[in-house]
Amino acid sequence: MFGLFNKSSAAVSSSPGPFGKFTLHELIATGGMAEIWLASDSKGKHFAVRRLLPELRGDSTAKKRFINGCEALEQCQGHECVIGYLEHGKTDGAHYCVMEYVEGANLKVLYARHDPVLLDNVAQIILDMAEALEHVHENHYIHLDFKPENIIVSRNAAVRLVDFDLAQKYSGKPLKITKNPGTPSYMAPEQLSGQSIDPRVDMFAFGVSAYELLTNEKPFAGETSTDILHSQTDRSDFKTPRELNPDIPAGLEKAILKCIEREPDMRYPFMSILVRDLKAALYA
Repeated sequence: MFGLFNKSSAAVSSSPGPFGKFTLHELIATGGMAEIWLASDSKGKHFAVRRLLPELRGDSTAKKRFINGCEALEQCQGHECVIGYLEHGKTDGAHYCVMEYVEGANLKVLYARHDPVLLDNVAQIILDMAEALEHVHENHYIHLDFKPENIIVSRNAAVRLVDFDLAQKYSGKPLKITKNPGTPSYMAPEQLSGQSIDPRVDMFAFGVSAYELLTNEKPFAGETSTDILHSQTDRSDFKTPRELNPDIPAGLEKAILKCIEREPDMRYPFMSILVRDLKAALYA
């Protein structure tokens, strides 16, 4: 599963063996906050076990974020494009989450190596990405970390949205977030500038991700959050997707451009309307 992180980016922090009612077999991914193991239960069924890193077990912020991600994922079940959740809890002193096991890689890896799975299925993958976000929003959450790295694609091009650690419950009123974790390249201008946000920040992140998948470039360049925000608001060097890739259908370009509008009110009001336009553009 998962190709979320590079194994070599962090030292192996633990070993295979029993873990609660599961058996850990292989460390398949390690990130800044958690490790993911291929595991099985007593019946031999395979799962992915995501476990908070041992060095963070005393970090209250990390624990809170990890548990938040588990609870958000649990609430956003019921769609084939969202990674399946089984349970979460604490055992052997470690917080963990058990998810479905999907053999595949994330979109960042796939487009970096020009993988045929992406090239041959990019239209359906983009539509599935949008439908995953539509489902999250319908369950009253904002994902807040939508990017190619958090989209897993299996060998048969099945899409799974993962990593809900930053997700926030949305009651219909704009959110004001004091801390602003995430990846600046995919953040909307209102998020980068510290303003109140709503689900349309996810829509912006979707638009940036789709643009990147189709052109191999990010729409707004910059090394820092300030640089990216300036690029988003100035747009003097902005290129439309079809300028970089003329094979993109005009309707798809129009939908992407609407997603990455500077002002939230210029974007789609809901993901469902975006999904409708994507279907019309891709399968008319």
